[in-house]
Amino acid sequence: MNKHEWLQRIYDQHLSHEKREKRIVRLFQIMIMVLFFSLWEIASRFRWIDPLLFSSPSSVWHLLITKLRDHTLLAHTTVTLTETVLGFIVGTIIGVCFATMLWWFPRVSKIVDPYLVILNAMPKVALGPILIVALGPNMTSIVAMGAIISIIITTIVVYTSFKEVDANYIKVLQTFGATKRQWFIEAILPASFPTIISTLKVNVGLSWVGVIVGEFLVSKQGLGYMIIYGFQVFNFTLVLLSLLMIALLSSIMYQLVSWLEKKLVKGA
Repeated sequence: MNKHEWLQRIYDQHLSHEKREKRIVRLFQIMIMVLFFSLWEIASRFRWIDPLLFSSPSSVWHLLITKLRDHTLLAHTTVTLTETVLGFIVGTIIGVCFATMLWWFPRVSKIVDPYLVILNAMPKVALGPILIVALGPNMTSIVAMGAIISIIITTIVVYTSFKEVDANYIKVLQTFGATKRQWFIEAILPASFPTIISTLKVNVGLSWVGVIVGEFLVSKQGLGYMIIYGFQVFNFTLVLLSLLMIALLSSIMYQLVSWLEKKLVKGA
């Protein structure tokens, strides 16, 4: 066996191990989910938990079928998903733009640094009523709520990543007479892609939190509205259905970001 065949064999063994590990992890994930729903159903049927408050998977399933047939679930889900995706995109883009501005103008970053710390510590959901008054009780204020909750953390994390890029990259570009714009495009931004993708993963959850809070306050449609309405009429099955839909959709968004990570970072 020559060196090339030996290396190929090692590589094939490594791939085989990775695939087997992924299958094992996926199996355990499915087992945990099945166990959770099974215990939930059993506990509800035997009244180990209050069926009125905690419902049951079978009740949630029957309500899901009903809501799908009358198209109300699709309508509410579409509204919330649209608001969340818009808030996610707007918050991420504005946050990256702010981080770029802070990197580009070091004096500005020194001036605003303490204010960023204060804004990051502030509970952003408390701004909801102000946004509603300023923008009106409509989708715009809800999207703004979904965006603003992720802007500050995106700015801080991405800006920190920009500053921590190896200075040797800049020195090499300076040697060839590159401009500051070329530094950013050729070195700073590519080196920060992993951090930006990680920030996207965090922003998935933050955007959902912002939008649902916004719908709690103002919306008459959407999954957040379904949760509030369910509490008002003591229909906790509707509340749990809405929560499970949020969990499912946020998981799908997270997986899409992970797929994007593989394409942009690992494929780079």
